Amino acid sequence: AHRPRVMAAAAASHGIQSYYSSKIDELEVVVREKTSNLRRLEAQRNELNSKVRLLREELSLLQEPGSYVGEVVKVMGRKKVLVKVHPEGKYVVDIDKAIDISKLNPNDRVALRNDSYTLHLVLPSKVDPLVSLMKLEKVPDSTYDMIGGCDKQIKEIKEVIELPIKHPELFESLGIAQPKGVLMHGPPGTGKTLLARAVAHHTDCTFIRVSGSELVQKYIGEGSRMVRELFVMAREHAPSIIFMDEIDSIGGARMDGGSGGGDSEVQRTML
Repeated sequence: AHRPRVMAAAAASHGIQSYYSSKIDELEVVVREKTSNLRRLEAQRNELNSKVRLLREELSLLQEPGSYVGEVVKVMGRKKVLVKVHPEGKYVVDIDKAIDISKLNPNDRVALRNDSYTLHLVLPSKVDPLVSLMKLEKVPDSTYDMIGGCDKQIKEIKEVIELPIKHPELFESLGIAQPKGVLMHGPPGTGKTLLARAVAHHTDCTFIRVSGSELVQKYIGEGSRMVRELFVMAREHAPSIIFMDEIDSIGGARMDGGSGGGDSEVQRTML
């Protein structure tokens, strides 16, 4: 009579143990899910905190009074700079502690505080949007092998463009000036653009393509300004090759009256 009772008690104990064991497993699954959700929410919180911090910094910058934009004329000593502010004039100003005066050069665009005229920021060069949208490739993927039937032209352009870039010491030893450019002419589709891209590839130069018609502007001074900014951009991405297509649009014959419009203005700037 005692054995069945003992067996029944053991069975009941085993059932209770398995019940609580399954409950523990279920709770462990819930804990793991909650932990995973907590980590995900913490990551989202950190991301939102960084966004809030950036927005606060932008808001504080927007709430600051505007700065004057000037142009460096001359660095005077270790703490003073002569700056030209249009249209007010020239001022000798102090510089902020965060500015390295040794890196300031004439014609650099700078920002001056509204209240004290302290130079606190060096601005990037002002480039016309049309200039910045011009075709610019770091290093084109075109090669001389892609050009057929232009062996003579390839040889000549190697001597005129590639040789001065790769071996400038040869020109210095001979005492002759390096060529500044080359004029390619011919009907459309004969490989002029491809040849220019190939030269840029083999010399590891930035390739800047611009159409001459884009430089002929309606208003006086716009075309010449774009030419200046084009060469500023080329210097910033040096070494670089400027390929000017449709050069005949700015290289026409001079008028008898001496006024060729916007194209003559661009000619003078390029010369």
